[in-house]
Amino acid sequence: MIKPTMKICTFLLAAGLMIATAGVKAQSVIPIPLRMEQGSGTFLFTGDTKLYTNLKGEEKKMLMDYLEALPIHFKNGKKQTKENVVSLMITKANPQLSSPESYTLEVTPHKITVQATSGAGLFYGVQTLLQMAQPAMEGAWSVQATTIQDSPRFEYRGLMLDVSRHFRSKEFVKKQIDALAYYKLNRLHLHLTDAAGWRIEIKKYPLLTELAAWRPEANWKRWWNEGGRKYCRFDAPGASGGYYTQDDIRELVNYARERHITIIPEIEMPAHSEEVLTAYPELSCSGEPYKNADFCVGNEETFTFLEDVLTEVMELFPSQYIHVGGDEAGKAAWKTCPKCQKRMKDEQLDNVDELQSYLIHRVEVFLNAHGRKLLGWDEILQGGLAPNATVMSWRGEQGGIAAVKSGHQAIMTPGSHCYIDSYQDAPYSQPEAIGGYLPLEKVYSYNPIPASLTPDEAKLIYGVQANLWAEYIQTDEHSEFMIYPRILALAEVAWSAPERKSWTDFRPRALKAVGYLQSKGYHPFDLKKEIGNRPEASQPVQHLALGKTVKYNAPYNSSYPAQGDKTLTDGIRGSWTYSDGAWQGFISRDRLDVTIDMGESTDLHLIGADFMQVVGPEVFLPVEVIISVSEDGENFTELSRQTHEVVKSDAVVFKNYAWNGNAKGRYVRYQARAGEEFGGWVFTDEIVVK
Repeated sequence: MIKPTMKICTFLLAAGLMIATAGVKAQSVIPIPLRMEQGSGTFLFTGDTKLYTNLKGEEKKMLMDYLEALPIHFKNGKKQTKENVVSLMITKANPQLSSPESYTLEVTPHKITVQATSGAGLFYGVQTLLQMAQPAMEGAWSVQATTIQDSPRFEYRGLMLDVSRHFRSKEFVKKQIDALAYYKLNRLHLHLTDAAGWRIEIKKYPLLTELAAWRPEANWKRWWNEGGRKYCRFDAPGASGGYYTQDDIRELVNYARERHITIIPEIEMPAHSEEVLTAYPELSCSGEPYKNADFCVGNEETFTFLEDVLTEVMELFPSQYIHVGGDEAGKAAWKTCPKCQKRMKDEQLDNVDELQSYLIHRVEVFLNAHGRKLLGWDEILQGGLAPNATVMSWRGEQGGIAAVKSGHQAIMTPGSHCYIDSYQDAPYSQPEAIGGYLPLEKVYSYNPIPASLTPDEAKLIYGVQANLWAEYIQTDEHSEFMIYPRILALAEVAWSAPERKSWTDFRPRALKAVGYLQSKGYHPFDLKKEIGNRPEASQPVQHLALGKTVKYNAPYNSSYPAQGDKTLTDGIRGSWTYSDGAWQGFISRDRLDVTIDMGESTDLHLIGADFMQVVGPEVFLPVEVIISVSEDGENFTELSRQTHEVVKSDAVVFKNYAWNGNAKGRYVRYQARAGEEFGGWVFTDEIVVK
């Protein structure tokens, strides 16, 4: 008998929401199943309900342990039991069960049957069943009669947690594992190492947790910008940080495994390694702490260290993949380091990109020899991709496309749709974030299969992942605020067939899920209070300069061209983020300096433009704006000169700089200059002339 218990699983039973699916009504489920058909009547869970399964061995124990945590408890059933029974059945593969995670679920007034070819499939069928269950009478639950066939779209469905910038406890990670499993996500990528702190015990290198895991300032932003980026011993007064012991890791891995989630560890190399090179400076090009961020690739001791660390990591994590980072290497020290230069000469490497590729290739050989595969950010493409590597594409989709076109698997995680450290609503209504604007609807709209891929290439898209970088996320509550409900949208992107997706259908389900998460002690963004996009972005603006020619006296930056030369007079206003293709970015010495040719002498009464300040990525308001007019394009009359004091504590600000009055001219010149103190980027979306 499965005994009742006082222990309550984080995710028990969701109050279902009636939604329209394929013309019939069915209980709310996230992610939406492949096929659902509503029947007549309901099944009622009572104290006499029986449970039978033909699942065996360790998988049976895992499932039974999970079910014991539920408030519904069962009597033992037998194979021949036909009434008031829940049957969880392993069966042979068939067209309806196309993957080990596929399942079928049939609910009648008399019995419930879940079928799958593996314990994972049964587990996901149970999650759907739990989401469909409704409270009936005291101590009883009901489920609408329904027939479901379901299979995941992608094998890899993940979330990355950055526990380096701000350490998160073992208990917090477990809590998120519960949620991920409930919504059928199956990968948890832990960003365990970075400059901000090393977060995993490595017995052979104790300084990694005695020194590299601790800093004198808890807040990453202050530590990075004002605290000198120094580390301290664990026993220093005010030391802030933490790490997972190897026993902690084993506990987390097992907890995740019981919920059919694989934890993938990330050990950063060659860059983002300041903390390691402070504890063990002999692994850097300079041999001194606080001088380098990249491992010395010419030093054989570097590979001894990396292999030693990875050996202990592999003993703890049974995952197929080990993530090695590979992103944002500066490589500058390598150009003058005698050891690196000798390595390049000995290995006949033409440049430092190939030197990075040498490291990645060598580490891959080591991992492959131990039965593991290498996973890295898309920079591992630089200098040549390791033979068996999988690419995690974050700088847009091009890295993933390049990987699959060369025969490699890719996991899509572009910042535009998958970086959930961005604002999810109007920035003025949110806790400070690093920047960007990624609302729930945009996450939901993502298709991980680029249109440029052939059907065979598309098969190499292994899956999709959301990333929560934690530079600006200091607390558990803020972490959950950023994760939920956006991870629910990604869950449906990752699991559900594209033809089954519908934003108008999903949003009410997400609203219900937010309420449920709140009731279970999570801290999601309250979706019903969503403000939405910047009002100016809702429709084009009509004005006299619309479609007029713009001469750029100072260039816009090629990284943020928006729509090129027509951007500032196309009538399109920007959203809450500078990366939306409507805001144009300037970082040249003169920042913004343009002349608009009105075509003829024109009566002018207003000339203005909007600017933004987002402090995290160093986007600042201009300190001076000059607006002038001219009849000949050479001799200008100044109409307005406005100054502004940039205040760095203003995390997110939108400001209009405009002239109002009466003037006449054919040419309008608009200049916006950056301050000396902060510098940074200047962004604008439209110069409005009326």
